[in-house]
Amino acid sequence: MKATDLLKKQHRKVEQLFSKLEKGRGDLEGLAHELANELAAHMTIEQKLFYPTVQAIAPDLIAESLEEHAIAELALKRLLQTHSTEKQTFKARVVCLKELIQHHVEEEEEELFPKVESKLGEEALSELGKQMKALAEESLEAGYEALIPKSLSKASADKRPKRAPSPGAN
Repeated sequence: MKATDLLKKQHRKVEQLFSKLEKGRGDLEGLAHELANELAAHMTIEQKLFYPTVQAIAPDLIAESLEEHAIAELALKRLLQTHSTEKQTFKARVVCLKELIQHHVEEEEEELFPKVESKLGEEALSELGKQMKALAEESLEAGYEALIPKSLSKASADKRPKRAPSPGAN
């Protein structure tokens, strides 16, 4: 499976989970944890394999995507900290995360993927897809708690600390 097809398949899975969460029935916390696992695995394969491979094709889109991942992690953490009995807050957090993810998916599928598919050959996309599928399976097994930093000040998309040196430090 091509890398872009794998990512689209994951996008559809996440959309289904959002749809179930928005209906507000069933085990909402369980669905939120399933969503967290799917999103964390998806972001992991993009950050570790897909984005580094396609960075030169669309550097601005990749930089924006990494920022969207960081914000999505924060929104996901806030959702996971909310009990479903807090109906208004829970729903608001689902909606905000969904809107962010929808924007991210739209940019990838309408702008990034066509550029990537035109620059990389079918063979390269298929090989990348195999690597991404294997990492996605490992990541899903590990779960979001192993993939997303616990701190609210760090996201897995951060490449290095953003702290400026202390005044007078060498």
